[in-house]
Amino acid sequence: MLKGGCFCGAVRYEAEGEPRHETLCHCSICRRTTGAPIVAWFTVRAGDFRIVTGEPARFRSSAAATRTFCGACGTALTFRSDDHGDEIDVTTCSLDEPERLPPKSHTWRASGLSWIRSADGLPAYREKRAD
Repeated sequence: MLKGGCFCGAVRYEAEGEPRHETLCHCSICRRTTGAPIVAWFTVRAGDFRIVTGEPARFRSSAAATRTFCGACGTALTFRSDDHGDEIDVTTCSLDEPERLPPKSHTWRASGLSWIRSADGLPAYREKRAD
């Protein structure tokens, strides 16, 4: 069981099942919605994720995706693509124990910042992750 939530504690969640697609996303939308140069994510089946306290705010960040965040403190929590409705991406660093899910790749590197260089040896994809 993975547990996490926002910075202020107003929203808490749990995720069961096997996490996958642990990645560092470099896309411009992730950067703009978090104010960070890279965002760490992991994916679980939508049915394995549940909010246990509070209710996150939602917004459409693109024509095909919805993101959630804490309306009180602003912590980015989830991403859900209309094209992959059976899964949900969760921000790794909103976990209580983010060390449990280290990244396994870099995604959307083509739109990443030129001043970010990685020497971690992880695979880097120009665009979306390889399934």
